[in-house]
Amino acid sequence: MSRAYWIARVTVTDPEAYAGYQALAPAAFERYGARFLARGGETDCCEGPLWERHVVIEFPSLEQARACYASPEYSAARACRDGACRAEVFITEGL
Repeated sequence: MSRAYWIARVTVTDPEAYAGYQALAPAAFERYGARFLARGGETDCCEGPLWERHVVIEFPSLEQARACYASPEYSAARACRDGACRAEVFITEGL
């Protein structure tokens, strides 16, 4: 079984509201065995639009990655970030 990854690009527009997401999301990540490989940090934008944050999260499997995104814990966290950021999130199967 191959690993899977969430790849996210985020620009926070309301840090106060986004703090609610940051408080709730870790419970979902812990439950589904997530491991952060990149979270923010220095980024060089070589092509495409500039995003404030880039995040790469590794999961034990594609099923775990999908289940985490659909989980009640992560759904509650996502509701907190609505209107607090621009985000693109992708789930991709690893090699």
